Amino acid sequence: MSTYADVAVGDVDEFGRYEVTKGEILSFAERYDPQPFHVDEEAAAESMYGGLIASGWHTCAMTMRLLVENSLDEEGSLGSPGVDEIRFRRPVRPGDVLSVRTEVTDKRPLESDPRRGLVKSHVETSNQDDEIVLSMETAMFVRRGE
Repeated sequence: MSTYADVAVGDVDEFGRYEVTKGEILSFAERYDPQPFHVDEEAAAESMYGGLIASGWHTCAMTMRLLVENSLDEEGSLGSPGVDEIRFRRPVRPGDVLSVRTEVTDKRPLESDPRRGLVKSHVETSNQDDEIVLSMETAMFVRRGE
C-alpha cells in the first residue's frame, strides 16, 4: 500500500510465510505472557490446549511483522489510531506457518489533515491448513498526494 490513491475499498491482498518456532514461543511468553500453556511444555500438555501454544499477543506481533514486510510501505504508512475486534480464533503451535489476508473495508480522507487518509481493513492470519488463527479490524493513516 503506497499512498491513499493506490487503495480501493474491496482490495484484497494475500501474502507471507512465517514459520513459528518453539524457541520463539517460549522466549516471547517468558518475557511478556508467562502463562503455563505458553512457557511450560508439561503444563501445556495437561491444559485444554494439549500442548504448547503461542500467546495471542505473539500472534499479533507475528502478523504485524508480515504486514510490515509485505504490505505496508515506508512512504505511505503513517501509523495507526488503533485496532478493533482482535480475535484469537485458534491456537498457534510450534511448526505452524502463518500467512495474512487483508481486505480494505473503508477509506476516507481526514478533514483535519489533508496530507492523510484513513484506511480500514479486515485482517486474517491463517496457518498452513488455511485455518484462521487471528482476525482483527485495523485502521491506518495513509499518506495522500501532496
